[in-house]
Amino acid sequence: MSSQMVAKSESSHQRLYDFAKMALIKIFAHPYATVCELYCGGGADADKYLDAQIAHYIGIDVSSSGIDQIRQAWESNRKSYTADFFHLDPSADNIETHLEEKTNTADFVCCLQHLQLCFETEEKARRLLQNVSSLLKPGGYFLGITPDSSTIWAKYQKNVESYHNKSSSMKPNIVPNCIRTENYMITFEVEEEKFPLFGKKYQLKFVNDVSAETHCLVHFPSLIRLAREAGLEYVEIQNLTEFYDDNSRLAYKLCSKPFGY
Repeated sequence: MSSQMVAKSESSHQRLYDFAKMALIKIFAHPYATVCELYCGGGADADKYLDAQIAHYIGIDVSSSGIDQIRQAWESNRKSYTADFFHLDPSADNIETHLEEKTNTADFVCCLQHLQLCFETEEKARRLLQNVSSLLKPGGYFLGITPDSSTIWAKYQKNVESYHNKSSSMKPNIVPNCIRTENYMITFEVEEEKFPLFGKKYQLKFVNDVSAETHCLVHFPSLIRLAREAGLEYVEIQNLTEFYDDNSRLAYKLCSKPFGY
């Protein structure tokens, strides 16, 4: 997502994350489009699709309560676009067998949260991308947001290297697989020298969080490889800071209007 994300406060991270979602929807969700959102639970982005004047929305989530929330958000918007909701796991279920006539109809498919959890295993990541391919119409786009694993791994390796380079008498009493700042803490379960392709879990806790969230590192070359195997063509991977800079004019327009305008 952003190489600068973990170095900012939680509120700054959330603002950048919300901007990325608004900007992506603004750019890709043209009027009368069909949109499919994976792990859509919560309903926080329903207003954004309303503003985009889409024609049809397909919401898919592993949580039944998440489906209920997004359905309620859609109903509160007076059903301004048609919608279908499916209680399925995008990284485990074969969506094509459940959606039938809904396959290959989406102008874009997005996974704006939990994409990184699909990298717990290669099988989960492959299934997710196969599902994306079956949902998209020819020429459609897949959009995702995930923490910048390359930067997280680099920070982790730097900490581990620094720890092991110190003499035993000078080593601080800290766990070497922990990245700690005044705003957040990232803790890996085990120390490793190489970037695992799948299943590398870590705990992320912002200073104001009650508990930590579990994430998985996303190995971007493997993501690109599996996407190609599923029939998708790689376009771009960009960190959030660069994305914000490239879309600063759009950011000004979005921020200068009342939220939900």
